[in-house]
Parts: sequence; structure tokens; C-alpha cells
Amino acid sequence: MAYSMTGFGRGEKVFDTRKYSIEIKSVNSRFCDISIRMPRMFNYLDTDIRRVITDRLNRGKIDVFVNFEDQGEAGQVVTVNAGLAKGYSEAAKAISAVTGREDDMGVERIALFQDVLSVTQKEIDEEATAKELMEALNLAVDGMLEMRKREGDNLVNTILAKVSSLETIREEVVTRSPAVVEAYRQKLSARINEILTSDQREFYDDNRLAAEVAIFADKCAIDEEMARLSSHFSQARKILAEEETVGKKMDFLVQEINREINTTGSKANDIEITSRVLTMKNLVEEIREQIQNLV
Repeated sequence: MAYSMTGFGRGEKVFDTRKYSIEIKSVNSRFCDISIRMPRMFNYLDTDIRRVITDRLNRGKIDVFVNFEDQGEAGQVVTVNAGLAKGYSEAAKAISAVTGREDDMGVERIALFQDVLSVTQKEIDEEATAKELMEALNLAVDGMLEMRKREGDNLVNTILAKVSSLETIREEVVTRSPAVVEAYRQKLSARINEILTSDQREFYDDNRLAAEVAIFADKCAIDEEMARLSSHFSQARKILAEEETVGKKMDFLVQEINREINTTGSKANDIEITSRVLTMKNLVEEIREQIQNLV
């Protein structure tokens, strides 16, 4: 069971006249990188919000958007900047006196000037507000996890299919490996027969041929690499099936798989095995790209 780092979640809760709407979206990242946009009145909850997200989502570049509405009469307060309003009024009178025009600056017009009236949020009950907002936040995280799980399942299925392909190719390489040594022995024997005359062949020691073949077989032996690859593939299946946070473990395991494949390619000395090695390297690179999006 694995989770993708890509996802979206939305949580909405209404308490009396208060409405909390929280949206969370995330993409892949090596760490847990959280960005929060919310009304300043909730700044005291910044640490708590980050803790919940870190504990439940683990990794990813995560953007959090908090919206709040309070449609009750007690939710917002309209205040008057009395000094500024008086200043506008006095200024209007002064203009009237200088120009000789009628002072028609009424209360309604003064109220429209900038900063004369301001709407502020009434002081909140921080403890109650924290509880309400966290309920909405956890709903959003729940939605995020559901989407991450679906995306993670799809990624895991794709990766497992590629692991199966790697296992099939590995079996083909294991089957081909003994034939490489036999082909070399035949080729070397034929070359010797071409070079030596019949009289020279009589004095040739076949043990020298056997020794050359043995040295070649030792140099191109890939039994250990094939055994380790088999173990790595089994470990990959186990990690993907049993654990939730698999990204970093799989990243390390893929490095080891790639190392064994590279060693196989350098030792094989056979065009057919080399062709299969190239196919395996392509599959491993595709797996590497996909696990970058796993938590």
C-alpha cells in the first residue's frame, strides 16, 4: 500500500453562522514543504496546521488555502475613524469659505472617503475556533489521502508490471549465460584449427584451450549479479505491498538494481545479453521516474 504525493482535498464545515472552507493540493517533493494562505486572524494556528499536515501527509510540496466567512451580526464590526471624518468635514467647510460655494458635503459622502469606515472581524474565541478549523482541515486531509491512495495504487500497479518485465528479462539472461561460454569455446577452437597445421595440431595441448575458456567463463560470470537482482525484485514487491512510505526505500533499491544491471552489461561480452541489459536499463529508468512521486 503506497501513496502518491500528487493530490487534492477539500474540507468544509459550518458552525452556526461560521463557515470554514479549506483546500489542499500537493505535488512531489523530497521533503514536506508547506505553504499556507489564510486570514491573519488564524495566524496563531499556523504551527498546529503544519503539524497536522506533516503527521498525516509526510512528504510533498503542499499548498493550503483557508477561507472563512461569518455571516452573523456579531461576526464583523464596522468602526468609524472619527478624527478622519471630522478632518474631511472641516476641509469641506474650508473649501466652501474660500470658494464661496455651498458646503454640500453630507454624512453619506464623507462615509465614502477612504478609511473613514472600516470593517473588522470581531475578536474570536481562539480555543473554539481552533477546534472548528481543525475539523475542516482534517476533512480536507482525508480527501487528499483518498486521492493520493488512488494515484498511489495506479503507480504501484505500473511499477509492479515493470518489475515483472525485469524478472522475465532476467530469466532470459540466466538462460543465455551458459551459451556464451560454449560459443566462445567453439569460436576459439575453430580459430586454433585455422591457424595450426595438421603437424602443429598434433603437439597442441588441449588443456590450454580449456584454461582459456575457464578464464573467459570467470570473467563473464554473472551468477552473483543475477542472484542479487532476483533478491532486489522480491524486495521491491514486498516494499510496495506492505509499506505506506516507500519512496525513499524504493529510490535506494532502484539504485542497487541499476548497479547490478550495469555490472552485468560490462561482464556479459555477448550481443544478446547486452541488448537485454539495455532494455532493463530503460525499464529501471521509467521506474525511477515513477517512484519520485511516491511518498
